Amino acid sequence: MTILPSVFPSLPVAFTGQSLISHAGTQLVSSFIDALGFRELCEDRLGQFTPAGARHRPGTLLGQLALMLAAGGEHVSDLDMFRTQAGVFGTVASNATVSRFFDRTAANPDAFAHGAQTLTRLLRTRVWDAAGEHSPGARATPADPVIIDLDATLVASHSDKERVAGDYKGGYGFAPFTASIDYGTKHGNGEILACLLRPGNAGANNADDHIEVFTTAVNQLPDGFFHPDGTLNGKNILVRTDSAGASRKFLWHLHHAGAQFSVSYPVPAGKAHMVDWISDKQYWEPALDAEGNDRTDAWVINATDVITLKDYPPGTNIYLRAEPLHPGAQPTLLDIDGHRITAFLTNSPRWRGPFLDARHRGRGRCENRIKTLKNTGLGKLPFASFTANQAWATISALASNLISWLQLSTIPATHRARFWDVKRFRYRLFATAGKLTRHGRKTTLLLPELAPEKNLIITINDAITSLAERQPEAALR
Repeated sequence: MTILPSVFPSLPVAFTGQSLISHAGTQLVSSFIDALGFRELCEDRLGQFTPAGARHRPGTLLGQLALMLAAGGEHVSDLDMFRTQAGVFGTVASNATVSRFFDRTAANPDAFAHGAQTLTRLLRTRVWDAAGEHSPGARATPADPVIIDLDATLVASHSDKERVAGDYKGGYGFAPFTASIDYGTKHGNGEILACLLRPGNAGANNADDHIEVFTTAVNQLPDGFFHPDGTLNGKNILVRTDSAGASRKFLWHLHHAGAQFSVSYPVPAGKAHMVDWISDKQYWEPALDAEGNDRTDAWVINATDVITLKDYPPGTNIYLRAEPLHPGAQPTLLDIDGHRITAFLTNSPRWRGPFLDARHRGRGRCENRIKTLKNTGLGKLPFASFTANQAWATISALASNLISWLQLSTIPATHRARFWDVKRFRYRLFATAGKLTRHGRKTTLLLPELAPEKNLIITINDAITSLAERQPEAALR
């Protein structure tokens, strides 16, 4: 009888007291946090949330929580992975200390929200400055603005928590409302600007919620997006939403802020017959595919002269898109000649319909950023208190942003890792093991010579060193 070998080598397992580091690759993120001067900024903005003589300051608590969530942790108790590796991650606060910190944030939610928003604004300013010409702010013009996507999602709750409610899908939990920046297909993924926690039964088309999350989002943009008197200079901002954002109240708010918008719009059934006279495709322009090439089976047209828009901001135009029904799609009475008609509203200064349509359809990329946000903590809200869970959502957004900022400011624009999602980062970089060695009173973290991403790790480390040298002296202590 032939004995087949094992699929993998069969090895005995033993434990050792050597300084082995299981998640040594996350040291890239911890070094990045320090290079940004995170501790000093947190002390300035959130110092009131820890006692004056406390050993663990806000920068330590937030930094370790964000690092844990970025590395794949889901609960406060997951900090124990770092607690046993103090040589790399420092002295980690106990679960009780973290719990008391969240109690304080829950007792003063407005103060924590303001401190966290101003902290994020300062961090974003430093990261975008380090990114130089590749930062979203440096590229922003009225013709090519910074795109802010607004979208809601659902987070299930498997136990009773404050303000949980049933949602429209029959689930039970929360309906967070997010705002995020889209870097574009050529520059990376994007980053989170705001995450507003809401009950599960919150309305999707609530104009006040749209205004609140938009205001929270833009307040975290760098100073270059504001006039000297502190008011928003919205000409270089485009807000992109689904049809829930097509309310007149919200669009007028954007208009008064000087911002551009591109929002999906449900064609009213009473106006569907107005599309008939332009169903001849000689009046339409070919839509663009993902590569920017003309499609032969989809078309776009400016229908502002056909479908009258009442009480919308001046300069608002409506564009229609016609394409064949997708396989399995259910036909409706509004489908013209077997084509599905969809619409969007925009006040963009650009007029070429296919370009505007392709830019609007890029809104789907915000789903990837929401998926990342759920993977960095939003997917499991751990507290009974609603305000404590809002603080957790804010830290989750910080964890997601740390990875996005690391990609933006330390990885070359042409490198494939610029476009990795968080799960790939964890597997390719963060899971790299290491070992601490001490020689001549100097501690060194050794990484495998044959690590698949050795060159990328070197590139990121060099960029982090350069970033740290550019920060104010106080940020380096």
